Formats: sequence, structure tokens, C-alpha cells
Amino acid sequence: MQKQISKNHSIVKQNYDWKSQLQSRITTPEDLLQYLPGLPGSQIFKDLYQNVDEFKQLMSHLSSAFRFAVTPYYLGLANPESDRCPILLQILPQKSELKDQVFTRPDPLAEEAHGAVPGLTHRYPDRALWYLSHNCAVYCRFCMRKRKVSRAESVTGRENDEPVFNYIESHKEIKEVILSGGDPLSLSDDTLHSLLIRLKKIEHLSSIRIHTRMPVTLPQRFNETLCAILRESYPVTLVTHFNHPVELTEEAAAAVRNLRMSGVMVLNQSVLLKDINDSVETQESLLLGLLKIGIKPYYLHQCDEVNGVSHFRANIQTGLKIMRDLQGRNPGIAIPRYVLDLPGGGGKVPLENDYQITEGNNTPGPGNSVKVYENWAGDPYVIIGDR
Repeated sequence: MQKQISKNHSIVKQNYDWKSQLQSRITTPEDLLQYLPGLPGSQIFKDLYQNVDEFKQLMSHLSSAFRFAVTPYYLGLANPESDRCPILLQILPQKSELKDQVFTRPDPLAEEAHGAVPGLTHRYPDRALWYLSHNCAVYCRFCMRKRKVSRAESVTGRENDEPVFNYIESHKEIKEVILSGGDPLSLSDDTLHSLLIRLKKIEHLSSIRIHTRMPVTLPQRFNETLCAILRESYPVTLVTHFNHPVELTEEAAAAVRNLRMSGVMVLNQSVLLKDINDSVETQESLLLGLLKIGIKPYYLHQCDEVNGVSHFRANIQTGLKIMRDLQGRNPGIAIPRYVLDLPGGGGKVPLENDYQITEGNNTPGPGNSVKVYENWAGDPYVIIGDR
């Protein structure tokens, strides 16, 4: 697995506690250039910006809408010598964010339109999403909640918890609550503990799901205190967000091990990102790496149509080909479902390959219809009868 600490990044070791990592996040262009002094001379920097002044101006211009922040740990995974460093491409702002001609909606999934009470989205009948925090360890530039994340005023205060609980308790059709943000694990242990205890008392809930990227961006968060809280709330499902094999570090593996040993089911949902993970080789390595450290690949998302992120969009046909090529290369347990979250609040739909290539009759008579299917290798196989 990828080592997370390069020889120039001693700050990672100095701030290994998760709170210290958050307090030491790199948030300004000056700090980033001090941390990565060779960045302006790299090819990836030259491809994105004309010069350092343009880079600083862009960072300043975008900060009011969507801040820049990265933990020393996660930045320690970056390799400026790579022309397509997957870490830098996920966190560096780009000029296309300023005027996106393709994706124009800040809330394409209509989460606000399906708001039940402040902070709670009830879009599907059987589940509700609770927006608990505006804060993240790292602000990913492709974030589907850029309209809210990183903006302190976007999150409701803890005084709104009671209306949320009242709504969930009174709507018995809700079987699952998803804790999201931002990152819900940016909350204090005490706050998380009290929220989970209250949710566990709601008898009609079958599932509590926590969505967090901290196994990727801040694995130090998964200490014994947090794991004990999650163990007490068993069963809990944690859905995380690894996008590239370089993120599968020894520290991330240790965090996942702590979670699994605490009885937490760990799933992964990633986003198909152009020139970052949109190849079968990268996806194969990522998915097998996830399985190896105890994570079940769950979803591969087509990039949401959020204003300012269209430069991350990979073609759906590219995604379909990757999924087809993964058949026969990866165990079934290491193949996620490729999904599209429909704009306008329609919900997720699977993007599937069709393996049937012909259909016809073999000989007259019942049950003699013929269908021909391709397998993962492209070889044809005949199925006779209605199967």
C-alpha cells in the first residue's frame, strides 16, 4: 500500500492526533506553496494556471463559495512530480469552476426541494438524510453539496435536532437514517454519541448509515473512543469514499480494521472522475485494494451535475466499458453498482450493460425460443427456452 508520508512532510508526524490534523489544515495558497515548494514548477500546476499570481487570485475568488482545505495527512499523499496526481486533481481549484457552461444547477438532486425540516431531506419514502455538518477534513472540488459544504452558515444548529427527531419518530415509513454533511464525523464524540443513542431508540428504524470520507482523508479519527461509540450503537453501516488506489494507505487500512473489529459494516462509494480513475486498470486496483482491507465496493457514481464540476465528468459509455471489462477480472464482491443520481430529484438508477446480443426461434414449438448472451470475455452462449 502507498506510504502516506514523504520525506518533506514531517508535519504529518507532528500532528497525528485527529483534532491536531484538523487544526493544522492547509487553507491558503501561501501555506500550500510553503508545504509543497516545488508545486509551481510541476507540470500539473502549469497545466492548470498561468503563474502563481493567477493561482492565488483563483483561490481567493473561489473561497467565498467553496473553501480550500486539506489535512497534512492527505496532502502528504500528493506527488507534484506526477502530471496527473490524483490527490492534487481532487483538491486544486480550477478556472472552469468559475463559469461552468455544462452543469448549471447548484442543487441538481433537488435536496432542498425535498427538505422535510431544516437539515433533513426526505426524498425516498423509506429513508431520510440528515445534514449534520458543513465541515470536512478535505474539501473535494467535485463535491455534490458545494452550495453548503465549507460554509458555516449552511448548517442548522443543534437546537434543530429536536424537530428532526420528532419528524423521524412520527414518520414510521422511514426505515433508515443517513448521517451526512459535510462530514458528520467532524462533530465531537459526545455529540455523535447522543445522536446515535437517540436514533437507536426509534423502533421503526432498521438501519443507521454514516457517510464520511475520513477513512481516506483523516484516518486518525478512528480511535478507540469513536470505535467504542460505534460499537455501542451496533449495528451501524459506514459508507466511505475512496476514489483512487493511492488513497489506500496503511493508516487507512488500520482505520478500517478498527471499524470492522467494532462491528461496523464498511462500504465504499466512489465517483467516476475524468483522468483520475476512469480506466479499468485504476478501477481494478482500487476495488481489489478495498476488498483487501475489508471494504465492500458499493457504488460507482456517475459525476453529479453540480455547477462548477463538469470538468470532472467522464462519459457514461466509458463507465459502462469499465464495468464490462471488470467482469471476469474482479471477484463479484469487488464490483460495485454503477449508478446515476437523476437530476431533479429522481433518485438513483443503475447504469447496466446488456449482455443479450440476439433473440429468435430455434424450432417451432413451446419453449424453443433462443437467446444468445455474451459472457465477460465476449464469447457467445445460447439459451433455449424462457429462462
